[in-house]
Order: sequence, then C-alpha cells, then structure tokens
Amino acid sequence: MFAVTLPTLATGPRPLDPVLAAAGRIILGKDREIRQAVACLLAGGHLLIEDLPGVGKTTLAHALARLLGLAFSRIQFTSDLLPADISGVSIYERQRGEFRFLPGPVFSQLVLADEINRATPKTQSALLEAMEERQVTVEGETRPLPEPFFVIATQNPSHQIGTFPLPESQLDRFLMRIELGYPDRNAERALLTAGGQRALADQLEPLLAARDLPALQREVTTVHAAEPLIDYVQALVEASRRDPAFQHGLSPRAGLALLAAARAWAWLDGRDMVLPDDIQAVLPRSPAIACARRREPG
Repeated sequence: MFAVTLPTLATGPRPLDPVLAAAGRIILGKDREIRQAVACLLAGGHLLIEDLPGVGKTTLAHALARLLGLAFSRIQFTSDLLPADISGVSIYERQRGEFRFLPGPVFSQLVLADEINRATPKTQSALLEAMEERQVTVEGETRPLPEPFFVIATQNPSHQIGTFPLPESQLDRFLMRIELGYPDRNAERALLTAGGQRALADQLEPLLAARDLPALQREVTTVHAAEPLIDYVQALVEASRRDPAFQHGLSPRAGLALLAAARAWAWLDGRDMVLPDDIQAVLPRSPAIACARRREPG
C-alpha cells in the first residue's frame, strides 16, 4: 500500500478559518451549511437559502457580511415592492435644475433579498441584470455595482401562502441553493439558554477587509482540475440531460458553476487540486437543484 499525500496551497490555517469559526458561534450546529455559503461567495456566486421562517437565514447573511467586512443592505421583498425600490430612482432637484440619481439598496457589496419569493415576478426580475452583469441599468444609463457584489436571497417554502415561485431565469443566477433546517438538540439547547444569537451577530467585528476578498477569489480559480475530474463533471451534466427523472438537464453554465464551487470547497480544505469528493460535497446544493427540475411523481 502506498500513502497518497494531497498537495496543499499552504501550511497553517486558511485565511477564512476564523470567519467560519466565528459564524459557527452565531449559527449553532450548522458548520457545513456555513461552509457552503462561504464557498459560494468565494466562487463568485450568489446564494439562495430556502427554509422555514425562524431558522437563521437572515442572521447567517448578516453575520457573513460583518465578518467579511462587506457593506450590507437588506431588501424585504413584499407583494407591493416595485423594481425602482431595488435599483433606485432619479429625482428632479429644482435648485440645481437637473435630475439626481438616488441609488437603491442593490448598490451594496452584500445584498440580502429577504423572502424573495413574496414579491411579484416583475419585481424579482429587477435583480436579474445585477446578479449576472454586476451592473444596473436605470432610465437608459448603466451603473456598475460595487466590487465584490453578492446576493444572498432567502425564500419560504413554495407551499406557504403568498409566495411566487422563482422562474428558471432567476434560479439560474444562483450558484447554490441550500437549506439550514432545524438545529440539533444540543445546538437548540444552547440557543434557548443564550436567548437567541441575533444580537451577537450585530456585535461581530470584521475579520477580513472587503478589498482582500477579490484576491482570494482569484486564488480559488487557480485550484487545478485534472482532465479525469473534468470528465466526471461532464458525465454528471450529461446524465442530468438523459435521465427521465429530470424535466430539464443542467446547462453548460451549471457545469461551470459546479466546477467553480468544487474549487472553492477544495481551497477551503487547503488543497490546490479538486477531488471527486469536492464535486460530491457541493453537487446536492449546486445548480443541479437550482436549474434541473425533477419531475413530480404521477
């Protein structure tokens, strides 16, 4: 038997290890879900969290924004929200005799789109350009968004009253779709004893400067994916297109997103190469769920 030594990027703790640890002290018992969220941001993607109200979706987004030193804004999606409430509007200033643009909450580094599926499809579509192009076009003028720019959206289960299902074009903008779920017994006991963790999230200090995050994202893109690994990803994508259990197979963009997420997962492990285990770690919560639709039974 020969021992296999996996190559590493560097020895010692990773730059985001303290971020993961600090977030784990806020969102108790959800270390894997926190790591998925951080991997999504490292891969330059947007995150969709679908779960019941009250399980910590908003707190997770707020905690990550503070720990990563990102300018944060929250948009509460409701049925009467308008696209201009997201992107901004121009107002006429009589004293200056000209229009002045007032940027909306989308002009932030981390945008929390809270309960996104409670808004109408027209309002949901206001985020499409921002999430794909990192820019917003208002009244014929295109304005760039801050760098880095991430959207963390939360949505309630579709069977709840007052929700509008996200169309495929919207789901395709998300790199990952995850669930937090209920905490285990020990985590919930600690939560009840502490009286909630939201106040602690407000007290978090940045452990990373926002200007340093793009450099880490570029480092993630250098993680090597060997040809057999590419073959594996391609086989998974092709299988989703042939399997009759799926209404829609994975698109080429979904394959790229899957590989990007796997690179980020490997980087968090301190490796400079992607393993099949990294693909498996992110696949169940990757674009396979966001874009490929399983057929309903019957």
